[in-house]
Amino acid sequence: MGCKQWIEERLEQIWNSLLPEVPKMNKVVIKFKGKSKHRFGHITKKEEDTHIIVNSLFQNELVPEYIIDVTIAHELVHYMHGFFSPLPQLYKYPHQGNIVNKELKKRGFKNLLKLERKWIKNEWFKVHETLKS
Repeated sequence: MGCKQWIEERLEQIWNSLLPEVPKMNKVVIKFKGKSKHRFGHITKKEEDTHIIVNSLFQNELVPEYIIDVTIAHELVHYMHGFFSPLPQLYKYPHQGNIVNKELKKRGFKNLLKLERKWIKNEWFKVHETLKS
């Protein structure tokens, strides 16, 4: 299975398990793009479609799958909160009051968030140096 198909399937699996009550109100496209040191992912809107972008360095086996999962889940929470989606915007700012992490913890991602923090602290910058070129 190619990376494109794999990440599209991960998006569907995470959406169905994490946010089953959140309707998909428009086309949601996900892809790997960029090699940022400080940005794991982001969400944007192009015309009527929502685009979720995941750091392309995450295609490497040095990056644990849970890092990709937490990144996708994070962006889906933004979608749920109405940022770059047709849903009503629930907050003025996308990270206001740590709302994304609070939502992820409420939905069972607490341990993965801890693992993510630990991995970023101990591994990410070395991995980024290895993969960036």
